[in-house]
Amino acid sequence: MILSGDAIYGAVQKHEIHINPFCRSQIGPYSYDFRLGDRCLVYRDAELDAARENSTVSVPFGAEGLQLRPDRVYLFNTVEAIGSTRYVPIIRGRSSVGRLGVFIHITADLIDLGSINQLTLQVHAVVPVRVYPGMLIGQVTFWAVEGQIKLYQGKYRNRQSPTASLSFVDAPEISNGREPHAE
Repeated sequence: MILSGDAIYGAVQKHEIHINPFCRSQIGPYSYDFRLGDRCLVYRDAELDAARENSTVSVPFGAEGLQLRPDRVYLFNTVEAIGSTRYVPIIRGRSSVGRLGVFIHITADLIDLGSINQLTLQVHAVVPVRVYPGMLIGQVTFWAVEGQIKLYQGKYRNRQSPTASLSFVDAPEISNGREPHAE
């Protein structure tokens, strides 16, 4: 069950949903609009490897914005720290941003229960487009959980946003291009 805007506001007031900073005018009928932060990382190399740590570089940008290129993945923080230990947050791009050809999460839309941080947005543009810190870029909905709640304890816990992929943490050791065999 999705929470309505009024229910989101009530849950924030009861500390069941964490949004900081919180601005009541950013509540929609069934979501909360969040803003693009002021930190951005890009991967140093054009080719990435899921079994290895991929180095990143910080891309400074300010009021002049940053032009996104279609051949890159950009990792941005959000202004707001968002999360809950009771309701599952799911993020989506705002339709006005999507109409510019900007994806804000490249499928990583579910925020685990207990993960309360600035979000890392995995941003990709299909055409060159300029984005600005503080702009409304996405919306978060909150969903009630049926069954036992288990809080997030994973590898992205307690990290500053934006955070690059940690897929290599789970990757099997690679030997001569083959997966290791079970012993």
